[in-house]
Amino acid sequence: MAIWDYANPTRFLKLVQVVLPWLIGLCVITFAAGLYMSFFVAPEDYQQGDTVRIMYIHVPAAWLSMMCYSIMALSSLGTLVWKHPLADVSAKSAAPIGAAFTFMALVTGSLWGKPMWGTYWVWDARLTSVLVLFIMYLGLMTLWRTMEDPIKAGKAAAVLTLVGALNLPIIKFSVDWWNTLHQPASVIRMDGPTIHPDILWPLLVMALGFTLLFFVLHLMAMRNEILRRRVRALRLRAASAAQPGTAAATAQPAE
Repeated sequence: MAIWDYANPTRFLKLVQVVLPWLIGLCVITFAAGLYMSFFVAPEDYQQGDTVRIMYIHVPAAWLSMMCYSIMALSSLGTLVWKHPLADVSAKSAAPIGAAFTFMALVTGSLWGKPMWGTYWVWDARLTSVLVLFIMYLGLMTLWRTMEDPIKAGKAAAVLTLVGALNLPIIKFSVDWWNTLHQPASVIRMDGPTIHPDILWPLLVMALGFTLLFFVLHLMAMRNEILRRRVRALRLRAASAAQPGTAAATAQPAE
């Protein structure tokens, strides 16, 4: 069976029913290992002390905020170009999750910045572009809620999502293009990571745990959205079926 066959909502729901329990179990195990490594195994930083442990939450949340929007952008292409039946469902379901990860990145970054920079917030390129990303998430969520027709809302949101995707390279390369308080990339580099393995491995495990958490939440949200749309379709069908009967019932006494 090809992957495209799972575009059928019924087949997709069956796949989620099988995959989701295993994914949840793997997510719990990975998170438990990551938290243990981050707070009990990883050493303190020689300059930042224990405050460096905020990194194990902040960095994966920041990565996921961008990965989630990237998935939404790909889903938007599926909506506009390939008319994939579940593409809009994927994008709509990912938006609140991405907003939550982005909000977490902003909050933990502020808490980390206060002892390191002496302030909770500065309007540098990285922080401002991530704030714009958060606003984009909120705008897309509002758009989906304000338009009753899911097809029209999906197309409008897909266009807005693709426009907003221009912000992703700005977030990624802002520390290289402009002089910001954030340090340059230290994990994904052409010449390899510059972080000590004792700190790097807990960070990677936490990043994997966050990624698994995203997919768990995303699959659950997509399942709920499919069921919500089915309920809406049944209600509309019932309302359209009841309308002629109501008209006939009101016309009967007049005869």
